[in-house]
Amino acid sequence: MHIDARHLDNGTLIEGDICIVGAGAAGISMALDLKDSKKKIILLEGGGFEYENEVQDLYDGENLGQRYYPLRSCRLHYFGGTTGHWAGMCSPYDPIDFKKRAWVPNSGWPITRDELDPFYAKANNILELGPYRYDEAYWNEQIPRTPLPLNGEVVWNKMWQFSAPTRFGTRYRDDIVNAPNIHLYTYCNLTNIEADPGVNRVLQLQVKNHAGKIHRVKAKQFVLACGAIQNARMLLASNKQQKAGLGNEYDQVGRYFMEHLEVRSANLYLEKQHPMDLYIFADIGGTPRAEISFTEKAQEENEILNGTISFTPIEFAKNQKPMIDVWTNKDPRKSFDNLLVNFDDMINQDESFDVNQSRVFELFTRMEQAPNPDSRVLLSDEMDSLGVPKANLHWDLTELDQVSLRKIYQVFGREVGKAGVGRVKLFEFLWDANKDDMLSTLGGGWHHMGTTRMHEDPKKGVVDKNCKVHGLSNLYVAGSACCSTSGAPNPTLNLVALSLRLSDHLKNLA
Repeated sequence: MHIDARHLDNGTLIEGDICIVGAGAAGISMALDLKDSKKKIILLEGGGFEYENEVQDLYDGENLGQRYYPLRSCRLHYFGGTTGHWAGMCSPYDPIDFKKRAWVPNSGWPITRDELDPFYAKANNILELGPYRYDEAYWNEQIPRTPLPLNGEVVWNKMWQFSAPTRFGTRYRDDIVNAPNIHLYTYCNLTNIEADPGVNRVLQLQVKNHAGKIHRVKAKQFVLACGAIQNARMLLASNKQQKAGLGNEYDQVGRYFMEHLEVRSANLYLEKQHPMDLYIFADIGGTPRAEISFTEKAQEENEILNGTISFTPIEFAKNQKPMIDVWTNKDPRKSFDNLLVNFDDMINQDESFDVNQSRVFELFTRMEQAPNPDSRVLLSDEMDSLGVPKANLHWDLTELDQVSLRKIYQVFGREVGKAGVGRVKLFEFLWDANKDDMLSTLGGGWHHMGTTRMHEDPKKGVVDKNCKVHGLSNLYVAGSACCSTSGAPNPTLNLVALSLRLSDHLKNLA
């Protein structure tokens, strides 16, 4: 069922068993998982089914730290959320990503990779991927290709699958609207979370829209599925009962904002031609491919963060601009168009060009960010058009990020040399001792993680292992906001798996 909240009588009370705030990848995945349950699901979306400037304005904010994309345009505010400009790259996190690592401060999750595996498999289906297989051996049986002959004790070929990509707003609209137990309310922007007098349990939500309507929402359980920045923003802004915001007794809400460090880093010069089709990105929704990753042993011995290396033939790379210099417009439609132009320029080659004939490749890094409490979302003094303080982002990196980026290429370069494959030439900024100069070259993947990180100790995180906000018995957070560390892969598969794990938990609650 779909209800446009602009057409309800002012002050309408909306009631259900589970209320999910946000209809993006996390919220829609949870609703789909709950649609055959006996529970009445309230799914709230702040926008409608199409892009609208007035609604998108609610995501505006300032960047106060490391250079970053405009906040207004790196998330989409309508049904389907940011899957509307998602590229479809998927790979699960590695077992090491969930472990406490002595060389990575604040690392470690209260769950393991094994606990997420069943939900990764379900997420694979929702994202319309192939079988839940990410091992190189399986995919080489399907599509025989030749890997680089490198030492498997140091590096390995991590596989990616590619969604079409699935646009949740169109692919799952009918499933949500026609589900008898799901009540989708559009134009319901969360503006306040109200708890009981003891601030132990959420009683109701206040939602507003630009038609001037204010409604209340009551449920047994509430789930914030608005993305890492907006989830933190709403907890911080719900400060009428607790001055620092709900769930923020220990000043953890908004901290540990993480992105993937994405940067063009080095060149690989092959001694002789080698078939590279295992590694080369062909097209969106195309054949699974590999990126070079580093074994747990290599990460520990070199005290580096987890990251991957991908390859672009130099013939393509010479026409490519850094993504952070392309996605600069506050209008996400214009930035997306700029991105497509940049991509077309990069691949605009003679149709007869064969990547397996190339001997020089530009190397591109996607690396996890070290968990950093000073990298955070804060409230602005400026209000949005519905009276909620805007979110500001202070993206902050550490020396471990800088050192790891350099060491990754030193390790890879040694292995390439030992194997007689070729030579690696690091870009000059990797040798620069000036951290600020190096960081000015970095971009990100539009991958927002952390801000309500998972930790069993409320002094070190915001949610517990079941994604429940510490101190509040019926408030949960879904998606990548709960990540304790960011891993190397793009986060969509992981955030859907985490969300499905949460919906599975909620099914068993009274």
